[in-house]
Amino acid sequence: MTSPSCEERLARLIRAVGPIPIAQFMAEANGAYYASRDPLGAAGDFVTAPEISQMFGELIGLWLADLWQQAGEEPACYVELGPGRGTLAADATRAMRAIGLQPAVHFVETSPALRAAQAERFANAAWHDDLSTLPAGKPLLLVANEFFDALPIRQFVRTVNGWRERMVAHGPDGFVPVPGEVPVDALVPDRLRDAPAGSILESAPMGTAIARDVAGRIAEQGGAAIIIDYGYAGRAAGDTFQAVHAHAYADPFARPGTRDLTAHVDFSAIRQAGEAEGVRVHGPVGQGAWLEAIGIGARTAALSRGSPTRAEEIEAARHRLTDAGEMGELFKVMAFVAPGWPEPAGFGAPPA
Repeated sequence: MTSPSCEERLARLIRAVGPIPIAQFMAEANGAYYASRDPLGAAGDFVTAPEISQMFGELIGLWLADLWQQAGEEPACYVELGPGRGTLAADATRAMRAIGLQPAVHFVETSPALRAAQAERFANAAWHDDLSTLPAGKPLLLVANEFFDALPIRQFVRTVNGWRERMVAHGPDGFVPVPGEVPVDALVPDRLRDAPAGSILESAPMGTAIARDVAGRIAEQGGAAIIIDYGYAGRAAGDTFQAVHAHAYADPFARPGTRDLTAHVDFSAIRQAGEAEGVRVHGPVGQGAWLEAIGIGARTAALSRGSPTRAEEIEAARHRLTDAGEMGELFKVMAFVAPGWPEPAGFGAPPA
């Protein structure tokens, strides 16, 4: 007997219990989506920065290794949250080895399809379903690139009767967003309480909880984390819930489980989570400015000298990663650094 699809399971659930929160819809849909496929590359649904150029992962590896050197070169672990195919980790750890850092590799990944792809590059890595089983007692050099955007969000919508949580119903027209029945005005900042009807506010409690967990571990064990994602600094009204399918935007409520559901990351909430756990927080700054500050120009020149026939391709990749009209401004970079660890490059300090 064929198992029901994610779409069928969600439709049955809603028929049984009524409309469900967007956070639950997003969690179920993304869980099914990532469990069943490799979504990356031309044949998938989207391309991430590590797939655009090796320079991205190399510079992240060197950024982490520079901090590790300055902190005393004690044994450390490389940790990546949602590492995709392992492309970033392969580039980062290769760059680390060039300066004598060979950390144990730990991946936080739940997708069987992506774990298989990662294992092709890292046969000796350790895999974790969540952060709870990460090693203790060693500094963590942690990377989260386009991880937080895929975590479930809550949405609140301003109605004529006040604020309500945004839910998902199912009917003849498929899955549709509807306002819930329970008032949630107490969860809305005072400055937005009287926003116009139809206004939407988002929060990401799971993302905040994970950020606090990361920060707490780094504060206790030493190390640093680099968080790169698309988002904004400062909570504001607006709907950023979206879907990508076959490299194009799609209806986030259609065909759950077959497309990537994401939302923009609130970096002010990530900052507050880090500060609450005692790490030093740097950023956010634009991805383009950060990459330029830590040496993507020099790396572009070096690669071009080594492969003159690819010079145009290499420069085009740099442009895509750093230009304000491409990924340079929308994508932002934030760092958590342990107390007593050195100042990180790219956030106003001199480049490594």
